[in-house]
Amino acid sequence: MDEFKQANYFQQVAELSKKYANSKEYKSTLKILFECWKRGGVVFTMGCGGSASTATHFAADLAKTTISGKNKGFKTVGLIDNIPLVSAWTNDKGWGTVFAGQLAPWLTKKDVLVGFSVHGGAGEGDAGPWSQNLVQAMTFAQKTGAKIIGFSGFDGGAMKKMANVCLLVPTTSEVYGTGLVEGFHSVIAHGLIFDLKELIKNDS
Repeated sequence: MDEFKQANYFQQVAELSKKYANSKEYKSTLKILFECWKRGGVVFTMGCGGSASTATHFAADLAKTTISGKNKGFKTVGLIDNIPLVSAWTNDKGWGTVFAGQLAPWLTKKDVLVGFSVHGGAGEGDAGPWSQNLVQAMTFAQKTGAKIIGFSGFDGGAMKKMANVCLLVPTTSEVYGTGLVEGFHSVIAHGLIFDLKELIKNDS
């Protein structure tokens, strides 16, 4: 059984790779990010749990790995990265507002908000509905006029409906679905970094 699950997991990764190689969602995401870089906008990233580490990683790669020659990388802010701020905000104002609250003084229509989430705000657990802090942040971004890029899984949840473009990892498996979604989000993110670096390198 374990061997079957493992084989099925890698098979899905391979199929997803073929799907995203030339997908319109990938190309649209690349365009939104490159245009943000050209106009000097900021990319804000957010996520919870394992997706928080992907959000942090993506922000770091955008800022550092995309640098090419005299051309600088992206202006980025990882909304999960400031531990004292995140913990104070959660303690005083609640976890639900932790991202929207941080965005309030900063986000403009020049910027891009990137969210990473396995279920995209669908489903719930002991603490209530999942990822409502992401939903609140996206609602604020819509009002501000900033672009929204979503990385989601399963049926996409609220993120699929609210984002300008959603990079969806469709799965119905609760056995390894979360790992598949989180892992492939990282695969897509690295692909974007490689392509953005080339676009920045060739920008005159």
